[in-house]
Amino acid sequence: MARHKVEITGVNTSNIQVLTSKEMEELFIKFQNGDESARDKLVNGNLKLVLSILKKFNNHVDNMDDLFQIGCIGLLKAIDNFDLSFGVKFSTYCVPMIQGEVKRYLRDNNSIRVSRSVKDLAYKSLKIKEALINKNQTEPSIEEIAKELNVKPIDVINSLEALRDPISIFEPIYNDGGDTIYLFDQIEDRKDNGEDIDIKMALNEAISKLSKREKFVLDQRFIIGKTQMEISEELGISQAQVSRIEKSVIDNLKATLR
Repeated sequence: MARHKVEITGVNTSNIQVLTSKEMEELFIKFQNGDESARDKLVNGNLKLVLSILKKFNNHVDNMDDLFQIGCIGLLKAIDNFDLSFGVKFSTYCVPMIQGEVKRYLRDNNSIRVSRSVKDLAYKSLKIKEALINKNQTEPSIEEIAKELNVKPIDVINSLEALRDPISIFEPIYNDGGDTIYLFDQIEDRKDNGEDIDIKMALNEAISKLSKREKFVLDQRFIIGKTQMEISEELGISQAQVSRIEKSVIDNLKATLR
């Protein structure tokens, strides 16, 4: 398959390399032992992850170069603070940090006016949230954040909601090469709420029955945004095998929801 050259901040995205889990671990050990060149390799080997995260923000800025640089700042912070001893995958740790940097940049450049007190509480909440994630390696609840700030949970919720970017209900959120799915298509119909709950329960049950490898492929393809080739290299199997696993998982989930 031919690679298409796309230049962003002077980086030819067609030449970006993707590291395997073993290569990542080896480089982190070298970096944490003082090898700065290993840090550079970790950055270059995760630029594809930054690009995959930025896809959802395409409609928020005119200059993607700026957003790419902000995403790389999040990547650098994640690399500098990652701890192998926790046994957490780097992508699991890194994704929220990159998203956090990008969202913070978009909030700071938002044209909608938010009161200073609400904005201050929101930024304090985000800072506490990031600190708790770094400390516990898990997403803190609103109640935990509110307790740290000595405020009511509803105040934290309202402050964070106030900083959200408004989007059109016709914002495209998914396209697999066929019909595009828009935000409008996902807006809940309260009249069918009981049916939606049944679907969600059936979907959760179907996902719980997937094998570890199937869950991994599902997560890497549709959450992280990796290509089948990248996943095949990480699992040590062919791209055709990854494609079959992906198709089997989707077909099983569709059958469950029919």
